[in-house]
Amino acid sequence: MRNTRLVRPGSRSALLGVTAAVGLSVAAVTLPAAAVATPHHPVRPTIVLEHGAFADAASWDGVVVRLQRAGYPVVSAANPLRGPASDAAYLRSVLDHIDGPVVLVGHSYGGTVISQAAAGLEGKVKALVYIAAFLPDEGESSIGLTDKFPGSTLGQAVESVPYVLPDGDQGADVYIRPEKFHSQFAADVPKDKAGLMAAGQRPIAAAALEEKSTQAAWKTIPSWSLVTTEDRNIPVAAQRFMSARAHARTTTIDASHAVSVSHPEAVTRIVEQAARTVR
Repeated sequence: MRNTRLVRPGSRSALLGVTAAVGLSVAAVTLPAAAVATPHHPVRPTIVLEHGAFADAASWDGVVVRLQRAGYPVVSAANPLRGPASDAAYLRSVLDHIDGPVVLVGHSYGGTVISQAAAGLEGKVKALVYIAAFLPDEGESSIGLTDKFPGSTLGQAVESVPYVLPDGDQGADVYIRPEKFHSQFAADVPKDKAGLMAAGQRPIAAAALEEKSTQAAWKTIPSWSLVTTEDRNIPVAAQRFMSARAHARTTTIDASHAVSVSHPEAVTRIVEQAARTVR
């Protein structure tokens, strides 16, 4: 595993719209066209960004702007946050509507989703990039990996809100309490911005954090990982363990869990590193 370190702090445009059958809810209007390679311009894969729990597609905005400026087609997908199996199936439906190679990027629980969604798609998904994310093996859950190492304070900051489905079944959504969001999730994001993120956070089904993964695409697809040392959601030891196990090309940065918001330059750099390997 190659390991570099970043310690210098970094400071939706046209995304997509798909048919109602796909049901993708994102920020823009059309899927990007397939990239075409020429002798002077190597192929630029489509970058597909999958957010995690307590965030939404807007958490990638700073990354999207930079990738588009560099000439990459980008899709910032909505993540239902209902469970690895159903969320992976949803993401695969997005991938089905993209021509050409893809670099799949997941933040936090989004790493669990991309690991399952990309399984068997080696011909299309050329690289996986994990941003402060889970890289679960088969039979592992997000909560199990979090609890495997000390350091997470998420359990002290969340609340569970019950809901009832049309068929009468009950479930529970997990939120970070607004007054805890800044310190827990986004300590290196300006307080006013963190307040907006807290107000718009997407809850995750409690069952999703306990559901075990059934596939691990990082075993067959080259992987990159950005490890965040000031993370209070996923312990840094857990991130390092998972990255090393996956033989991911790993970069370490002093940042909170909300690294795509606080350090979009660093996130963009590692995504571009992965994208440049696509031929």
